[in-house]
Amino acid sequence: MEKQEALKEYKNPEDKILLSFILDKIKFVEKTNKIQNTNFLTMQQISLVELFLKKIKYTNFVLWGGYGGAERQVLIIYPNKLNKEMVKKNYTKIMSIIRIKLQEADYGKYSHRNYLGGIIKLGLEREKIGDILVTKEGADIIILNEVKTFLLQELPMLNRFNGSCITEEKIKNLNRVEPQIETIKIIVPSVRIDNFVSDLARTSRTKALDIIKSERVFVNGKLETKISKQIRLDDIITIRGKGRFVVKGFIGTTRSGRTIVEIEKYV
Repeated sequence: MEKQEALKEYKNPEDKILLSFILDKIKFVEKTNKIQNTNFLTMQQISLVELFLKKIKYTNFVLWGGYGGAERQVLIIYPNKLNKEMVKKNYTKIMSIIRIKLQEADYGKYSHRNYLGGIIKLGLEREKIGDILVTKEGADIIILNEVKTFLLQELPMLNRFNGSCITEEKIKNLNRVEPQIETIKIIVPSVRIDNFVSDLARTSRTKALDIIKSERVFVNGKLETKISKQIRLDDIITIRGKGRFVVKGFIGTTRSGRTIVEIEKYV
């Protein structure tokens, strides 16, 4: 499908702006033979962009957020003279890490919200920041290189990080945080997505439908808006604002025919 024709199918103004921006990036790459990248995209934007690129049969791209399974990722578009392996060598030119190591007295004091709040307070756009991996001792903040100097200068000025050690690190030195997992069981009338959302978000079926329609639900990293979607073993369900869940087993049925499901919940 011709690129501009494909764009006409999208009615949401924000979607059209993003996809038009992507097309401009593609044109620039084709004209200059130089790599281009976007800001960090949300899961919703990633799904939108991936489907669009598939529709126009464009394959010269990589999505990368600094590590496998990153929630926020950058779209990297590359010319025909390169391939994905060659593009990977350019990751360090695009993104890096700001590492905040707290004073020992502050260990465990801050959550993801505290780190992100501090950055936003500095006036920086959220799109310049990727995932924030929090540990007891501090956090690794994945960033676009273009804001590196600014953050290194300004973060130490925030009271909450006064006395902390703030350094730049290469993306390959990211401190991966092993997630804490809680095993739970839920009982659903069927394996449709709306039943899972209702139980996992601890809300009514009506509100679960609203959550799905408001594009807050992702299955295996892909936006899912169809309430008839059937959930399968090992599916990863992400509900924005509620967490990430992995379907580990269908372990039985109740007398009334409902399905008992074992879930791993990331906490």
